[in-house]
Amino acid sequence: MTITFSTPAASADDALHHEEAAKGNIEAAQRAISALSAALSGAADYDKILLRAAAGAGKSYALVRMVREGLDHANCTRVAVTAFANKQVFPLAGDLGKALGAAKVCLFVAQDRLPDVPQDVRDNVSVATTTTLIPSSCEVVLGTSHKLGALGERRRLLDHLGSAGNDSLPFDVLFVDEAWQLPRHRYSTVEGLAPISVGVGDVGQLPPIDPSQNPWRGDPGYNPYRAWPTAYEGGDTTCVLDLPAVWRPTAAQLPLWRAFYSDWDQLNCVAGPGDRSVELPPLTGATASIWASVASGNPTLLEVDGLPAPEAADIDLPLLGIVEELLTPLLAGGFSTVARQYDGQGKPLEEVRVNSAASTDNPLIVILATRNQTVDDATELVERLAEKYDLPDGVLVASTVDSWQGQTNAITVAIHPLSGAEQLDEFNSAFGRLAVTCTRATHGLLMVARSGLNDLLSKAPARPGTPLGEPGSRSLPRQTHQRILAAFSRSTLTVNPI
Repeated sequence: MTITFSTPAASADDALHHEEAAKGNIEAAQRAISALSAALSGAADYDKILLRAAAGAGKSYALVRMVREGLDHANCTRVAVTAFANKQVFPLAGDLGKALGAAKVCLFVAQDRLPDVPQDVRDNVSVATTTTLIPSSCEVVLGTSHKLGALGERRRLLDHLGSAGNDSLPFDVLFVDEAWQLPRHRYSTVEGLAPISVGVGDVGQLPPIDPSQNPWRGDPGYNPYRAWPTAYEGGDTTCVLDLPAVWRPTAAQLPLWRAFYSDWDQLNCVAGPGDRSVELPPLTGATASIWASVASGNPTLLEVDGLPAPEAADIDLPLLGIVEELLTPLLAGGFSTVARQYDGQGKPLEEVRVNSAASTDNPLIVILATRNQTVDDATELVERLAEKYDLPDGVLVASTVDSWQGQTNAITVAIHPLSGAEQLDEFNSAFGRLAVTCTRATHGLLMVARSGLNDLLSKAPARPGTPLGEPGSRSLPRQTHQRILAAFSRSTLTVNPI
């Protein structure tokens, strides 16, 4: 059977690419640096600087640049860098250590997490497990909010390191990576380490705790579990800037990114048409059509009709069976990804080809699902295929969406959160969960679902949804779901019942 795919309704013909796109991020980062410099000089009364980014905007690169520029200021002698999780802190520590030298950068980590620090990070930083082991030469101290925000830690830092250039606190600036993942009750433990906080992050990331529920009934505008920047974005002493370009997606995926960040003035893509491609093995029938659509770079939605009913919402072996049928000939024949490289200004350089027969640090195919049981079943699928085709490490993995945020891969094969749903609810309509699902891939995105998404959305009752405008619900209303689906190339595969 052959199938055809509809053309996405959304387009990005007006997008800027390469140096023109990257220039926007460079200029936005420079404006943030200027705001920080003015705050350090006393020329501006900013105490919060928020650099908002879409997924794959190169925000960590911008943060490293801001740290370096901040330390060049005469009134800045020491800074802290924090995030919610060590998996965010470790790579930043390595990047800053390479830029500034191990003597100036200290990774402050719990003793039991020391074995998790990658060797290439250890080689470029000083490492301390207690406050007294932090070298006095350090200008940058990195640690999770739990480590830097531990009870009494500010006093221990002051006793050991003394005050920074501000003469009262241990640091002059607190940088927060993945700021929109850090809830306000965690930020409150580290806020007092420096007079100025700089938050950098993706506004579409999932917070570590669901922010849609507000237990603080006495004040509906306050929620300690909500991402902390939302409490300050409208403040007089807050400077808010957006990074207007993304580095991760293919040019053809940009309309999907824009569907999630629809209130932004502009969003461009560094990758130009043809910069990323997937070289497929010989395929036939519907499988050939499906993978050709994915390889084109267009986000691809495949709805499957005629499947036996699933056991439960999180146990859908028939749908995973379709995923396995699609992956089998692709892995049996072997494929390659091709990607144009760029310099720091977005100028195109050489191409890099990665073959599925070789191991890779950046996974080639990731199967993503929102529910744990589905991922357990997908993991068994991965293990079967890895053994059958002797796949190297990293070629094929499975993960929950929540665990995969902050990571990237070449091709995403995802189970749509609404697949098989009877209604929209807080879980399956979470903005961050769908955004993370759709924005991990650098080369191709295949979203798989049971048929009926259009009917589900047309019958769903109207409901509020303010995914970027908290406080309020972060669940997506039906109109937002429909806008996002319009960015996909779509088709239906009918399975003949046995």
